[in-house]
Amino acid sequence: MKRGYVGTFHRMSPEHVGRYLAEFVGRNNARELDTIDQMGSIVRRMEGRRLRWQDLTRHRHGRRARAT
Repeated sequence: MKRGYVGTFHRMSPEHVGRYLAEFVGRNNARELDTIDQMGSIVRRMEGRRLRWQDLTRHRHGRRARAT
C-alpha cells in the first residue's frame, strides 16, 4: 500500500482504507492475466453494482457538514 500511497493516492481517507486495500489485492491477483482477461474480470465484478458519488462521500452517521 505504501507504493500506491506515494505513487497514485496522495491522500488516503481512513474511512475508505478497505476500498484501497481491495483495489491493491485485486491488482495483485490479476497481474498474471493478460489485458483482455483483466478487463473481463473487472466487468463481471461490476455487473449489478452501482457506486454513486453521494454514497461514497456520505459520512457513516449522516451527511458531513460542508466547509464554508
